[in-house]
Order: sequence, then C-alpha cells, then structure tokens
Amino acid sequence: MSKKVSVAILGSTGFVGLELIKILSKHPNVNIVFFGTENNPDTLLKDIDPSIHLPNNPTTKLNETLDPSYVDTVFLALPHGVSHKYVKSFYDKLQIIDLSADFRLDDIETYKINYDEKHCIPNLLKEFLYGLPEINKDTLINAKNIAVPGCYPTSVLIPLIPLLKNNIINSKNIIIDSKSGYSGAGKKFDLKNIKNAKDFNFFNYNTNSHRHICEIRQELKKNTKHSEVLFSFNPHVLPNFRGMMSTIYCDLLQGMTKIDVINCFNDMAIKNQFINFLQNDQRADFFSIQNTNNCVLKIFDHYDSSKVIIVSLIDNLIKGAAGQAVQCFNLSQGLDESSALIK
Repeated sequence: MSKKVSVAILGSTGFVGLELIKILSKHPNVNIVFFGTENNPDTLLKDIDPSIHLPNNPTTKLNETLDPSYVDTVFLALPHGVSHKYVKSFYDKLQIIDLSADFRLDDIETYKINYDEKHCIPNLLKEFLYGLPEINKDTLINAKNIAVPGCYPTSVLIPLIPLLKNNIINSKNIIIDSKSGYSGAGKKFDLKNIKNAKDFNFFNYNTNSHRHICEIRQELKKNTKHSEVLFSFNPHVLPNFRGMMSTIYCDLLQGMTKIDVINCFNDMAIKNQFINFLQNDQRADFFSIQNTNNCVLKIFDHYDSSKVIIVSLIDNLIKGAAGQAVQCFNLSQGLDESSALIK
C-alpha cells in the first residue's frame, strides 16, 4: 500500500493522544492532518510536548471543527462519555478507532452501571470490533470501526484467554493483582497522591469494583466453554510514570501442568510478534516494556503444583492504548502489523 491515509487525532494533547502523534508521525503510510483538543485550540504541539518535532509546527484545533470528509481515519483518544458523541457525527463517514470505553462493552446496561453515563448511540455497540490483535487478528482485517481495549484488560486477557480456550486453567478462583504507572490515571491525576518531599507512595484502589472488571469478564466469558468465570481484581497505582504489571494466580485443570502453560505461551509468541515469553533468568520488569508495543510474559512455580503464577507486563500508554490502536489500524488497512511500532 503506497497511498497515505489521512488521519485525525481527537484528544491529541492527553498522554495517549501525544503517544499517538509520536507513533503516527513516523508511520510511512500516514499523514496526520488534524490535531484535535476539547479545550485548548491554537496551541503549538511542541509547547505541549517539546519532544514532538513535526514539519510546519502544527497547532491544535477544537475537536468539534473536524470535517470528516477530509479524513480517512479518526483516532478518538477521548474520555468515556465523550467519544460516543463524536461517533454519532462521524459514523459511516470514515474509519473510527476509539480508545475510550464507549464501544468496548456489548451490553448497554453494563455500560451505564459501570460508567454512569447515558450512551447516545447504543445501537452502534455491535458495530465495533474489540481490537485485541493477539486474540482476534483475523477479524480486524478491513475493520471499519474498532474499540481499543483498556490497559488493565490488555495485560490480563492476553495471557488468560489462550489458557481458557485450551482448557488449561480453571475459570474459577483466578486472582489478578495489577500495578500501573500513574499516567494511566490521566493528566488530571494529582501527583501529591504518590510523591512528597520525603518519599514515594503506592496504593491499591477500587478493589473488585474497578470499571475494567466488566470488560475483562465479558471477554473471558466469550473465550471459555465454562459457565462461569470468577476472579478477583486488585489494581494499584505506582509512582512510575509508565508501565503495567499484572500478576495472575490460576488453578490448573486436572491433568494439566506447567509444561502445558509453557507450550501455550510458546505457541502464542510464535504467532504474535509483540509477545515476548521469557523462559530464562531474565527479569520481567518495566524497563523491558517501556516505550514498546510488547507484552512480556513470564511464569513462576507455585508451591502447589496444581497452580501457576503468571506475570504479564505492558506499557500502559502504548500496548495498553496508542500502540495497540495503531496495531489495529495496520491490520485493518492491510499494512505490516508492526509498522511504526517499537518491539
């Protein structure tokens, strides 16, 4: 494909929007023609992030001024409750890649309960594909409308779905302990929560009540024959800016062993270029995934051989958001899946 795709980014001044700019500005098949913002028009991008160097020093424009007739694809790096209002205006006029939660869930009542928002176009929920390439790569080819998964779900679903699909782990009593850099909370996060003059802080929040639980449950249930999927979810905020680690404790089904998990992850790594399965003494840490689109997996022995411990790491801003969105875009456009992405 030699033709360049004209792209608009709405929400271009947030953490995820800025990552999209950095990735797409290096994409050989993309021309970014619109840098949108909700509240800060006529601002030089280099004044928002000095690391961004683009020709002609582009400025931001109000999101609402985008004319979809001049754009092939729009990336919506907007909060939940905002994206769906733009989708209402843009639907069927251009390709939509939404990074909010507005089109991830299949059930409108689940959305209302978890996001406390009225959805202006619930009839379009079924028109968006869930964009997790390691699981549904084939369905993303030629996809018109894509809902990019959340960061926590990405780190959890990549290792768990293959294990459930292959009947290796029990679908009950799964324990998920996740830790994220504070960028996951957005630019409005108060740094006083994690830093003071004396030390750094670290805390869990929304244990078993986090909004991403319904998304994780939905996708796990789609990929298992078991009638129930039961798990606990305990997320934490770290004083790191970027990075995410999910440590997952699972019960193996009768007759399954650690070797079956290894074989499953080996197969996944062979088929997916952004999966890095560590089987040596190499440490799985934030440095190994920061600023990449990779998901690093490692397993550890439990004292009980009928259980397994899995560690899954991603960069929450890239594989958990902007990078995954571009990965989905590449697949949908028939491009090299890794184009403009760092492994």
